Amino acid sequence: MQKHDSDVLILGGGVIGLACARYLLEAGRQVTILDQGSVGCGSSHGNCGTLTPSHAMPLAMPGVIGTALRWLFRKDAPLRIKPRLDPELIRWMLSFTGRCNWKDFSATTRVKAPFLVGSVEMIADLVERDGLSCEFSRSGTLYAYRDAAGFAKSDWMPRALGEVGIAVERLDGRQIEAMEPALKPGVVGGYLNPGDACLRPDRYVSELARSVRERGGEIIERARVESFELRQGRIAALTSTAGVHAAREVVFALGAWSAPLARQLGLRLPIQPGKGYSITYSRPQVCPRIPLVLKEESVCVTAWGSGFRLGSTMEFAGYDASLNRIRLDALRRAAVNGLHEPGGAQLVEEWYGWRPMTPDDLPILGRVPGISNLCMATGHGMLGVSMSAMTGLLVSELLCGKPTSLDLAPYALQRFH
Repeated sequence: MQKHDSDVLILGGGVIGLACARYLLEAGRQVTILDQGSVGCGSSHGNCGTLTPSHAMPLAMPGVIGTALRWLFRKDAPLRIKPRLDPELIRWMLSFTGRCNWKDFSATTRVKAPFLVGSVEMIADLVERDGLSCEFSRSGTLYAYRDAAGFAKSDWMPRALGEVGIAVERLDGRQIEAMEPALKPGVVGGYLNPGDACLRPDRYVSELARSVRERGGEIIERARVESFELRQGRIAALTSTAGVHAAREVVFALGAWSAPLARQLGLRLPIQPGKGYSITYSRPQVCPRIPLVLKEESVCVTAWGSGFRLGSTMEFAGYDASLNRIRLDALRRAAVNGLHEPGGAQLVEEWYGWRPMTPDDLPILGRVPGISNLCMATGHGMLGVSMSAMTGLLVSELLCGKPTSLDLAPYALQRFH
């Protein structure tokens, strides 16, 4: 069996693994990436590509459990928990429920905001410095409401973001319809988030891979990790379908697959796969100028020069690998209700992917107690693309022995134990 020796071995070739590799290479480290499929084939591929400091608020907040229970038997609900007996999901849900209060909500928002704001600025810098051809735009995002009662109850959102320095502009229906002619009449109000941006995520990932290779990084695709050898408190070697690998440092950037693999190391990661869906079309004639969120359905609409995508929804159904037609139809129905043209002439792709969801909606970053050469970079939830650059920098700083740009304590694995 072929033997590979590496300085830094990154497990996972999605947006997080590639960003970590990019910054480590810039810092002078040698890097090898292992990916069980092809680079960027997971949740990096089909998401909506919005870069969103406006999503600094966590999913866990007062009222969300009641909403989820009301939606429990609605298969097309924006947030759905598939009823089943799953001890890991039950533990996750209990931990999540314990955080559905304003104190934890505010604390998490304060932690996430600087991470997201800094990361979006760093992505803009990467796009320019590395010449990443990924349709990056400082577009902002627009949240549009059609339900007057729902809009009236949404004033907590600009208040929460304002408290952490993220700008939000409240607009009435006429202002939003004037700003975005792709919307059908009937919008009652909404919010413009001018600090948000967008890019085409599949192209961003492929361009990051190009940058990694050009800087001397090695990417080994279709290499599934099979086992680990622990010796004297470190990963001495691991075996994949591509051979045996030894490394000075190992980075876990496996997204939603992190928890099952970590169990081989005796680690329990509180990560559940949150299944999201998207539909990609050719660009319609009447196309949104700004990435939109149709709030009642929680559907995101993003347009690039190269296409048009409907996406979002959150389904906790384990590692169910089916393409759920009911949930795809819910995306289309939201677009029909909200847009003059709900899709382009050509259907390009119907897609699903699993996001790595933690109970507190914060990633798991940093060294792992008891395994001296293992670093976690996982659990980014719905914000892996938005958080990619900052994660890459923090992992690079940590492994190079430098002070980190942000305090890593809120992201440590130990917070769950």
